[in-house]
Amino acid sequence: MTQADFLLAHDNKYYSLLEIDSFTKMLKDPSTCYKFYWLEAIVSLINANITETTIGDVIDEMIANAWYSVVEYHIHLSGYVRGDVVDGLERSVIRLKELSNLENTSSKSDIKSAISEHSKDMNRVKVQLINEVPYRVFAGFFDNHNVRVNWNRKTDLINLISTFDQTSTRLPYTFGTGSSLNRRIIFNPDWIKMINDNTVEILGWIQYEKVKWLQNNNPEVPGLVYKLKPGDNERKLGKVRTLWDGVLSCSDIRDIYTRSPINPNDYDMDHFVPWSFVMNDELWNLLPMDSSLNSSKSNNLPDWDRFFRDFAKNQYIMYSLVRKNDHIHSLFDKCYKDNLHSIWAQQDLYISTTDEERFTKILTKNMQPVYDSALRQGYSVWNYSKETI
Repeated sequence: MTQADFLLAHDNKYYSLLEIDSFTKMLKDPSTCYKFYWLEAIVSLINANITETTIGDVIDEMIANAWYSVVEYHIHLSGYVRGDVVDGLERSVIRLKELSNLENTSSKSDIKSAISEHSKDMNRVKVQLINEVPYRVFAGFFDNHNVRVNWNRKTDLINLISTFDQTSTRLPYTFGTGSSLNRRIIFNPDWIKMINDNTVEILGWIQYEKVKWLQNNNPEVPGLVYKLKPGDNERKLGKVRTLWDGVLSCSDIRDIYTRSPINPNDYDMDHFVPWSFVMNDELWNLLPMDSSLNSSKSNNLPDWDRFFRDFAKNQYIMYSLVRKNDHIHSLFDKCYKDNLHSIWAQQDLYISTTDEERFTKILTKNMQPVYDSALRQGYSVWNYSKETI
């Protein structure tokens, strides 16, 4: 059974009124991500007891739903060509980020308030989203009735949708008065009931199709399914912190940025490649750093050429102590459950015969592709200087 079959296999009470099979074709053959975010926005608005809205309000909902993935994780909604973002919804999110003081994890209401505050600038980017998707999502309904459609004439399309809704089958929504972003959208009461009765299943289907689309357009991004909205992505740094406490009690470790000794009582655990990209707390990607630098480095990549060699050296010092010191070894073993999942690290990096040169080569071989992927995805490079803190 496909992700869309949940409706076709559902209670027959809707079949006499609604074309459920046509509804399941609303996400068919997308050319951009718009269809996923448009339908998701429609379902969310209906679920909020809204029966009539505007195209502009639906687009605001789309921007709010895409916000977190784009600004926090640099997800490209429909690809990235020759250095340019090709997706209008992604450009809208980026423009709002430029205009506002919103946090990456801002609430939907705060995002919509910011869109309203900057409405003049935002309308310029929002209007590019209305050309096709509000109408083309009905292609499955028209195909089922062999209706030929001229997609390039909006007035004719709106009239066709109204006539089709009255004479052939009920559509999820029709259009009312207004123009452009202010054109009214009226949701059909029977579709409202069906959507409200099946909200969880419908949103699950949309997310499944959206993840497939986004993963195809972001092939190097790990853990993409976890990057669609804020969640309980718990950091698991406790055992790594305890391990490094033990290391710092036995050896002086210098901060790779400042070159000063790490203060055992005042340091943070930091991800060399940002957590927001790798979405894990693997030991090989973690380092102790001066706590005063953490906010400055933020969600950026350290400059590889300047800092990786010292990072690898600290990693080797840590593992050398694991091999020599039984207490440190016991702390290392406790990291396996949460922080040692990569097969290459277990089988090649953290082995007793590894010398520093080989250790660094293995770490480079496996970390540099991850680093380069994050760089291509749009993560900024942080070049530490005293002026940055």
